[in-house]
Amino acid sequence: MDIQDLHQLFLQCHSVSIDTRKIQPQCMFVAIKGDRFDANTFAKEAIEKGAQYVIIDNSDYYIDQRTILVEDSLKALQQLARFHRVYLKLPIIALTGSNGKTTTKELIQVVLSQKFNTKATIGNLNNHIGVPLTLLSFNSKTEIGIVEMGANHQKEIEFLCDIAQPDYGYITNFGKAHLEGFGGVEGVIKGKSEMYTHLLNSHKKVFVNLDDAIQVEKSQGIDAITFGVRNPKADTSISEVQANPFVEIGFSNIRVHSHLIGLYNANNINAAIAMGQYFGVDNHNIKQAIENYIPENNRSQLVNQNSNEIILDAYNANPSSMAVAIANFSQLVKKNKVAILGDMFELGSESIEEHKAIVDLLLNENTIDCHFIGKDFYQNKVDHEHFYFYDSFESFVAALKQSSFHEKTILIKGSRGMALERILEFI
Repeated sequence: MDIQDLHQLFLQCHSVSIDTRKIQPQCMFVAIKGDRFDANTFAKEAIEKGAQYVIIDNSDYYIDQRTILVEDSLKALQQLARFHRVYLKLPIIALTGSNGKTTTKELIQVVLSQKFNTKATIGNLNNHIGVPLTLLSFNSKTEIGIVEMGANHQKEIEFLCDIAQPDYGYITNFGKAHLEGFGGVEGVIKGKSEMYTHLLNSHKKVFVNLDDAIQVEKSQGIDAITFGVRNPKADTSISEVQANPFVEIGFSNIRVHSHLIGLYNANNINAAIAMGQYFGVDNHNIKQAIENYIPENNRSQLVNQNSNEIILDAYNANPSSMAVAIANFSQLVKKNKVAILGDMFELGSESIEEHKAIVDLLLNENTIDCHFIGKDFYQNKVDHEHFYFYDSFESFVAALKQSSFHEKTILIKGSRGMALERILEFI
């Protein structure tokens, strides 16, 4: 079956699923092999639960005419998504970056939704499977699509751009994330910049933060829509930025009071403002959209629990995001500050050194009690009256049960694998 015929069958379905636990009536189920399972074995279950068609790549699991046998189910999903994207002909904004991708994506969506029927990547479905699923969630009613792209090695962004064929691109920043896969910071810059190469070669447009020298350098030659703080050369010039603790932005004689904590979120807001203005969203609607956006999923959330004020930023962490979170926390005019920091993952051979850099960053900070959790932080244990080191989450909890936090301002940040949001149970 060629891709055009497969697409005609897809148009008869209401959705696509790769998980039989989430089967919806009249969906198309794609059986993808994983490291620990072969989804072909669930083809019959998918049909029984209401799937209209199932795509398999193992003939042993053929059922009837509702079964579509392909050479490789994953490749079929990716090819179907690319075909569907071309079929819809809608403008697509792609974004990647080391930090802030999901928050920026959500801000762009709420802003553009003030004027357009807008759909975006759900959660963090931003890899070689998630991007196709996102594209296949768009339909004829979708006026603008927003596609988040994640990567942890070279050529991944290039591959995702080839599937999504974006009309616009934005790279939030270039930081110390996934150093193990990219091979260092220069590898991160090269890998993320694959989006610029695609946009240049396809004669599309890019959004550029003029305050980021790397963005400016790497986007040379591409048709650019620009923004920056107090920059008369920018298409969208932000007049003022401050945070204590929530970010406030001034633009076009309008003041925006966000629910986002930390100056590091200012660029995320600025990008959404720039895109809103480019696509003709009324400035007052831009303001309303940003002010109504409340972060969730452990991203810069402000949680008031018992007598404590908690900045919960436990969705993920890398050396760049950890450093800016600490800098912002240090600047807050608050008493009784506590930082609870968890190990940062996927740093490879540079992990110990990067964890030491975070510890060193806090050595002269005598107004914050610092609790470091995880094996890599523990290997950088130093004697300091405000420092406490724990080799595991369990040892931290055991210590916490012997004391308590009362009337504290607390920052919680660590990699996803640390799951530091669990701390809320004990505070």
